[in-house]
Amino acid sequence: MSVSELYRGVWADMLQKENRFYGGVDAGGTTFKCGVFDDRWRLVESKRVPVTHPEKTIAACIEFFRKIVARKKGTLLSLGIASFGPLNLDKSSASYGSLQITPKPGWSGQPMKRLFESQLKVDVEIDTDVNGALLGEQTFGAARDCNSSAYITVGTGIGAGVFANGGLIGRPSHPEFGHIAVRRRTEDENFVSECPFHSDCLEGLASARAFERRYGVARKLSDSHPGWQLEADYLAQACRSLYLSFRPDRIILGGGLMQAKGLLEKVRQELNIQMDGYAGVSEDLVRELVTLPGLGDQAGVTGAALLGAERLEKEKPAIS
Repeated sequence: MSVSELYRGVWADMLQKENRFYGGVDAGGTTFKCGVFDDRWRLVESKRVPVTHPEKTIAACIEFFRKIVARKKGTLLSLGIASFGPLNLDKSSASYGSLQITPKPGWSGQPMKRLFESQLKVDVEIDTDVNGALLGEQTFGAARDCNSSAYITVGTGIGAGVFANGGLIGRPSHPEFGHIAVRRRTEDENFVSECPFHSDCLEGLASARAFERRYGVARKLSDSHPGWQLEADYLAQACRSLYLSFRPDRIILGGGLMQAKGLLEKVRQELNIQMDGYAGVSEDLVRELVTLPGLGDQAGVTGAALLGAERLEKEKPAIS
């Protein structure tokens, strides 16, 4: 069963009952966004929790869900977490659903899935933050009418996910697309990569952290600043790699840096130059292909809730 069918009345017997909710946590590196959705996938309540110490951050999220469900006199059917990583997504592993080694102090090894599951007494599904955002966009957002799609998030780091053949690809692992090699621009040859592992990877050269180390705070720069053209070149290379590898119907560019005015159009222009008409890629196709999230900053929390609902559907007993 495809994810998009989850909200089409498949569980009419269950969903006709009042006050049944799905929960989602978009666990970003600086903020956890928590959301509660009703059976028609309307966002009922949401809260942003600043990321501090793991125990404090997770406790605040759990308290939010408990309070909302109690106030609404309802039941939390499932919970999904779309988290920063790296994550252990191997379901046969004893540490499945835990963070692996991360630069965030105190967060390495945190058993995210187990902590939420044990406190809320509900089934929990976990995946990467970019896969969560992609799932939200594929189901309700900019890719809802597409058979396949890709999502690139451009923030403190860079990640990507691909949806094809009815599901997210790469499980039980996840792509490390942020570490693909890109061709440096001539004027950028002396910049020291932000990535401690690679001197020429996408994340090391095009993440928000790399951008602001070169030019200062992004939101203070004019639209005509030359830094945006360099950024657009690197992101266009990423789009080209994704398109030629997977041929998705839509490539969605999200994350904080993509909120810069005019950056999307610059990426499209660079991609047109790089493709040069290859594989029938025209300017009109690029305009339709590369876009911003349709759900805005709700893509992650919506997708997270869908992850939980997807697991619930898979585990539902067959009806004879």
